[in-house]
Amino acid sequence: GHNLVRELLTQGRKVRALVHTRPAGGSASADASINALASLGTELVHGDVCDRGSLDRAFAGAEVVYHLAAHISISPEEDHRCEPVNVEGTRNVVAACRAAGVRRLVHFSSVHALWAEGVSHRDGASAPIDERHELADRPEALPYDRSKARGEKVVLQAVAEGLDAVIVNPGAVIGRHDYRPSAQGSALIDFVKRRVPALVEGGYNWVDVRDVVA
Repeated sequence: GHNLVRELLTQGRKVRALVHTRPAGGSASADASINALASLGTELVHGDVCDRGSLDRAFAGAEVVYHLAAHISISPEEDHRCEPVNVEGTRNVVAACRAAGVRRLVHFSSVHALWAEGVSHRDGASAPIDERHELADRPEALPYDRSKARGEKVVLQAVAEGLDAVIVNPGAVIGRHDYRPSAQGSALIDFVKRRVPALVEGGYNWVDVRDVVA
């Protein structure tokens, strides 16, 4: 979100950013994140994708909405948080876009929304997947993957009903302004600081956050 806001400001856009409402006494990283946005002169609106009313306030008068909010988790203890944020939250975003007369919704999904199991080359390496692959809305999918797939279905249904929307499916996003840091950022920091005691064979696709924004 930070990188997107900066790019939009560079283009001369007027930006209003939805900042997640959190309990008092939150983390230092959250404070740093909010302060960084505020320093850009961006209009900040506190809210939550699970709170439809806050989205109505945030989207009022908006021409384009970029929906980047999601709960990312590979931890079984947090599986229950994926569906409310990634599916119902997206449903709220779509409804608020319609109510506000937003011209276009840009929905940031994930490569995880696409079902990749069984897709491989003859040498055993994973073959590229793209948006033509089926969505991972199936019982055997991980809860996060399934929630991102269902979120996409919400947007696609809205498109079928007339909403102008674009869906983006980036791989593992890394890069600047990672204040928390994210799970991906933490893994890279641990690797650089030699905290990873062993390596396993395999790979993954990574993308610089600035390229996703572009």
